Amino acid sequence: MQLETQRLLIREIQHSDWEAIHTYTQLPEVTQHTAWGPNTEADTKAYVEEAIAQQQQSSRQDYEFAICLKDEGVLMGGIGIHVHNTNAEIGYVLNPDYQGNGYVTEAARAILAYGFETLDVHRIYATCRPTNIASEKVMQKIGMTREGIMREHWYYKGEFHDSSLYSILAKEYTARSKS
Repeated sequence: MQLETQRLLIREIQHSDWEAIHTYTQLPEVTQHTAWGPNTEADTKAYVEEAIAQQQQSSRQDYEFAICLKDEGVLMGGIGIHVHNTNAEIGYVLNPDYQGNGYVTEAARAILAYGFETLDVHRIYATCRPTNIASEKVMQKIGMTREGIMREHWYYKGEFHDSSLYSILAKEYTARSKS
């Protein structure tokens, strides 16, 4: 399975991707807002193996993809969509060398289309730490509405964390796509 945008190829993760993925998943500045990392090589290899195992599931609910520059083939990040009944959650991460160019927004729009048009979900949501302004901007640019703050809902890295919650409904996505 793969998706194409103007500049990107969003494709299934492969065994050979682990080194490119590890380049950014080992960085504290990348993982400061995540529930995982900084990754060891073993962590990244385990993630790649899990993503590949998900690809083999007949009733697949979890999709983890590599974000690659279409022309150069360079893997620069990841994006996922995880289906829970009629809802789906998206998440994304990008190598800092490629941040600030609109790549995540472009990839997230493609994942919204995949979620609503192919997976037929009703609502897609995303969360981020309230201090992760760049992630919030992506959510806003792709048409998500801020629902609020989930206070101390997640315990990781030794403490409780708040999350900003955003979502978009299928009917909102359809209306935006037509305009």
